[in-house]
Amino acid sequence: MLHGQCRGQIDHVAPLTLTLACLTIQYLFFFYMKANRTNSPEWNCIHTNDSATMFPTNFAWGAATSAYQIEGLRYYNKVINDLLASDVLPMVTLYHFDLPQALQDQGGWKSPEIAAIFDSYARFCFETFGDRVKLWITLNEPYVCAKLGHEDGIFAPGVKEPGMAAYLVGHNMLRGHARAWHSYNVLYRAKQGGSVSLAINSDWAEPLDPASPDDTAATERYLAFTLGWFAWPLFVTGDYPEVMRSSIEVRSKELGYQEGSRLPRFSKDEPSLLGTADFFALNYYTSRRVKQGECCPGVLGLKSDQDAEGVVDPSWPVCGVSWLAVVPDGLRKLLKYVKDTFNNPAVYITENGFSQVGPVDMEDVQRCGFYHDIIQEVARALREDGVDVRGYFAWSLLDNFEWADGFSVRFGLFHVDFSRPERPRTAYRSGREYAGIISKYRSQTMVNT
Repeated sequence: MLHGQCRGQIDHVAPLTLTLACLTIQYLFFFYMKANRTNSPEWNCIHTNDSATMFPTNFAWGAATSAYQIEGLRYYNKVINDLLASDVLPMVTLYHFDLPQALQDQGGWKSPEIAAIFDSYARFCFETFGDRVKLWITLNEPYVCAKLGHEDGIFAPGVKEPGMAAYLVGHNMLRGHARAWHSYNVLYRAKQGGSVSLAINSDWAEPLDPASPDDTAATERYLAFTLGWFAWPLFVTGDYPEVMRSSIEVRSKELGYQEGSRLPRFSKDEPSLLGTADFFALNYYTSRRVKQGECCPGVLGLKSDQDAEGVVDPSWPVCGVSWLAVVPDGLRKLLKYVKDTFNNPAVYITENGFSQVGPVDMEDVQRCGFYHDIIQEVARALREDGVDVRGYFAWSLLDNFEWADGFSVRFGLFHVDFSRPERPRTAYRSGREYAGIISKYRSQTMVNT
């Protein structure tokens, strides 16, 4: 179901030269490319401030994008080659929510065979593009695919099967990722020298009442069922967080479920998950105050298992879509949490951004301010907290097709007129100011080196 009268299919990829021109205007160092997305081109940026000198000389300012209506290897080779010719390094994501229908018809991510199929696809991409691509994301936001796609049914593939489906899907996505990482490690790393990870989305979470043990415990569960679900197996133990597993088992017993664990276990006969992330790819948009949940009794599902409810602090401004409460220091706190919990990994912020809805505002002063504040917090995390932040990818350079919201929500730093076949792009004020900070930073870097 799409917002309004938006259609899910778009006629063709807009001219690549226009998008490359936007990249050139933005002075971008990195480009975050979604290799299999069926949406319109999406790219990313931020806002000017006086903290450019607070970032190290190897810090990657980046963009995120997707290609849709894939026309084959020639298109992707041209994208990659043109980016490199423009001194922009691609970071490629192999999967972002859209599974081929033929695979969905065979069970999709619920099928155990999907892990081997994904590994085969990944190896093909490594073999074909890995001589030029050095940063890989296997899966983008597996939480969204698992929970929103297979329990809530509001994202692709629109399945509503509360109880087990989300956990099974998340499990198979992790299995597929592990296989792909091990394939790269054994077959390609020595000759290609790249790095592989998966992108995990998470809010920052704090107790609604810091003095409440119930709210504190609920906050732990909130983070365990989102960030920990996919990060813990890769960075900590090779398995799911204990609080996640125990919460599911307790709820299953309460409701008389006796068909075994609803949260699958990893087989010792399969490639190990622990250590299968060469960096931490983090998508952050918002934060929540957390209290103990108020779920309906007698219902099996992730929400009741988690038993935690996130609420928006009324003091937080909301930007565009209703869920996007702007909490810049939440990103700094989340980065510090990642450092302390997951063994101080190198971190790329692979998505962060702010939206518009309603009439187009080309002088988007509010979004400029939000980008300014968020970049300041990233700088503080890097300099004061010692977080090893390697790059920031704002979402997104161009207005794009935002899944169920269609074209009604705009995250771009460039406005795209989708009513015209040429898809003309015009920089928002936030886009111009983002170009300013990168230009200033690049100039200072060149002087210092």
